[in-house]
Amino acid sequence: MSKHLAVLIAAAILPALTFAVPAQARTQYPYTLIDLGTFGGPSSFLDLPAIPLTSQGVVLGAADTATVDTDSPNCPTAGYCDGYNQHAFAWRDGRLTDLGALPGKQNSSGIYELNSYGVGAGYSENGRHDPTGRAAGVAVLFKNGQVISLGTLGGAESFAQDITGQGQVAGDSSNGTPDPFPDPNVFFPWGTETRGFVWQNGVMHDLGTLGGADTLEYAQNNVGQIIGASYTNSTPNPANGGYPTIDPYLWQHGHMTDLGTLGGTFGFANWINDLGEVVGQSNLAGDQTAQPFLWKNGHMYELPTIGGGYGFANWISPGGDVTGGYLALPDQQNFHAYLWHDGTMTDLSPVGGAPWAFGGGVNDYGQVVGNETDTNGKDLIAVLWSGGHGYDLNTLVAPNRMQMVSADYITNQGDIVGHGVLPNGDQRMFLLIRNPSIPLPPAPAPPRPLPAITAPPDRSISVVLALHAAHRRPMPVPSATP
Repeated sequence: MSKHLAVLIAAAILPALTFAVPAQARTQYPYTLIDLGTFGGPSSFLDLPAIPLTSQGVVLGAADTATVDTDSPNCPTAGYCDGYNQHAFAWRDGRLTDLGALPGKQNSSGIYELNSYGVGAGYSENGRHDPTGRAAGVAVLFKNGQVISLGTLGGAESFAQDITGQGQVAGDSSNGTPDPFPDPNVFFPWGTETRGFVWQNGVMHDLGTLGGADTLEYAQNNVGQIIGASYTNSTPNPANGGYPTIDPYLWQHGHMTDLGTLGGTFGFANWINDLGEVVGQSNLAGDQTAQPFLWKNGHMYELPTIGGGYGFANWISPGGDVTGGYLALPDQQNFHAYLWHDGTMTDLSPVGGAPWAFGGGVNDYGQVVGNETDTNGKDLIAVLWSGGHGYDLNTLVAPNRMQMVSADYITNQGDIVGHGVLPNGDQRMFLLIRNPSIPLPPAPAPPRPLPAITAPPDRSISVVLALHAAHRRPMPVPSATP
């Protein structure tokens, strides 16, 4: 552990909850399940898109405190607005560390990423409100036991979701300028324009746009390249729901490059690896359907889905493997996950009895994690696809009281981070630790009865895209709302 990381996690430490399973029983399963716990409240949450598990074994998220949130339901963390204040946490080796928030007893916070020096990027409420009446949050650093505000680009709201080892921070901010095209499906409902930003050495810079009013920062790799989406002009486009054309971009060295589309008026970049390879989705000409894309070496390549149906790419591994979702044949009504590897697209069908399956993350060994949902987008089952088989992750751990409903990140060692639901409906982040001495089963277990989940619907990129496509709506994507 670096001394910087030691300082970060030296604040108030609480033991995380692990399920009481005899040691002998645990060794019989490929994975050990750890509920990361809370700070006295009912739930914990995963901040995405980000890398929530570091190479040092630190898991990042936000957990409810016992303090009632007087701003609810007008809190900035809309997906986690459960009536309690949350604080960012760092979990390691069974200990849950409260990273705090900006001064003010009612302020919530969250963390997206932690760099190799133990400095975290996230957000915190500051006791103010934005023009829409919501509690305002601002981008912060978690450093040396302190929560440091990075400010905004002139508006009331901002948040930081990426940080490199060199301390370059990227995120999004309002700029205080009234927005002529406030598309709530892509940009933030802050009441003013949304702008991506880059912050370094104490200064926040606007990333600019591709020609229109708004830009969304979505991800940054370890070498400081940033991706997202931007209006390209200020002309309403009927094919894009009356909003201007939106293209994906790549920002580096102070310059924003339009990555273009596959012929349509909407495109979005979802992830970038350290080689600068970008994946996302783009409408095709005519805007009646969309396909996943891979952008590399200055060119955008269509990744045709099996049968050519609607699809999107969510993640690209360091080695170039891609996963996402697509409408599967024969009726193109149900979604399947996929793995794209060296030019070959492999179907990853649902394994737990649910109709829809999505790939959310993939490692360099072609192991894909994701989720299965009902046709209304409600998470049901966390899934692993490995070695030609699909597994309901709930069957790979000792019996417990959590239903794991989504697996969101997997390391090359096979460790997995995701979220689940307890019998009373409380949401919890989990960590699955791979036991390498126990091989995965040669065949998946038979599907179990689908659970009756009471948690809120999934608002991830995969599910929102799927709902729009399945119901033949326009095809925007959700913003990265913290």
